[in-house]
Amino acid sequence: MPPAPDSRPDADVVDICRELIRIDTTNTGDAATTVGEALAAEYVEGLLRAVGYDPERFSTTGPTRQGVHLRIPGRDPDLPALLLHGHLDVVPADAADWQVDPFAADVAEGMVWGRGAVDMKDMDAMILSVVRHWARIGHRPERDVVVLFTPDEEAGGVLGAHWIVEHRPDMLTGVSQAVGEVGGFSYSVSESLRLYFLQTAEKGIAWLRLSADGTAGHGSMIAEDNAVTTLARAVSGLGSLEFPIEPTESLQAMVAQLNDALGESFSAADPDPLLERLGPLARMIAPGFRHTVNPTQLAAGYKVNVVPGHASAMVDGRFLPGRREEFLAAVRGAVGDGVEVTVQHHDVGLEAPTDAGLLDRMAAALQAEDPAARTVPYLMSGGTDGKAFSRLGIDCYGFAPLRLPADLDFASLFHGVDERVPVEGLRFGARVLDRFLTGQ
Repeated sequence: MPPAPDSRPDADVVDICRELIRIDTTNTGDAATTVGEALAAEYVEGLLRAVGYDPERFSTTGPTRQGVHLRIPGRDPDLPALLLHGHLDVVPADAADWQVDPFAADVAEGMVWGRGAVDMKDMDAMILSVVRHWARIGHRPERDVVVLFTPDEEAGGVLGAHWIVEHRPDMLTGVSQAVGEVGGFSYSVSESLRLYFLQTAEKGIAWLRLSADGTAGHGSMIAEDNAVTTLARAVSGLGSLEFPIEPTESLQAMVAQLNDALGESFSAADPDPLLERLGPLARMIAPGFRHTVNPTQLAAGYKVNVVPGHASAMVDGRFLPGRREEFLAAVRGAVGDGVEVTVQHHDVGLEAPTDAGLLDRMAAALQAEDPAARTVPYLMSGGTDGKAFSRLGIDCYGFAPLRLPADLDFASLFHGVDERVPVEGLRFGARVLDRFLTGQ
């Protein structure tokens, strides 16, 4: 047998990440102004075809909404398939706020800078680098691996992952587990202990509209039925609403494993001491312990001397898995009478088993590359395409492995200014992902 070609799973990852960032795939939430997804899909398709794969580049709701699908056959067709998924779109970036051009993919201070560097063109690049490596050496995975790059995740995935589930579930035939964002990132406790958080659950989404009606009139008159005042009371009520701590299975498992790793006795029912210990990372972890609600937009009136007859507000609500109705009941109770609450956009919360063998493989892969690694599950406050795939009974996890500098405030980079990812973190992630998928 001839020797395998010289190849590494991390060979292409930095270059691919930079090229993906340079393709502006800003998703504004408006199809008319969203750009670049088709160009990114074409680029991804080309990378896969260049090493001998035969991927499908597909459109969802029009030529600008495109993704890429590939099934890599496994050695055992009787085993359930694994889905690797990443989205191609990014949130907007205002260049005036950045130190660098957000779409130039500059390398500075050991980092690749740009919009999408951590959300999630880093993981897209890891997947592509690993499967291109497989093609070069002729590797076949143990089970089918479905690779899927989606559009529209940053606007809720209605025109991306949810469209696939509703119109092209054949892409996911036989899939039982999925791996995407946001997990596998490190938090340094010491040189001999780095915690890697594996995402096993996501909060549900309820984007709400609050509406209040009143009597329109002249601004100089007494207005006892003022829609703005009624709405303001409702928004203030939400601002002072404090939901109780309700740790789910993932959070209870996280606290137990953190106690074991740190030699502590933190309680899931009283997480404040633990969150204080986690420092800046608490920003990502704290919302998983309870429902959250944040008013984000207000609209009323058209002239300063006219009392409007209507006022409205938009609210970003996130509820714990399986607890949507109790969340909505609490919101309606907090806003009080005279305000209508309607759900404008809803998506499910999800929680995958925390004792799955898949997590053991993640831990083993991380420890092979970083002997100081310890893994813990966590519940993410945001949402991913996993919400859509869970509708098909797929257990969804977040594992985009990154070893991070101890002083990097990782949580602030998601949708933030000066988003960046360590060059060595990208290479580390590709190696870990390869080990995880091949069991080495």
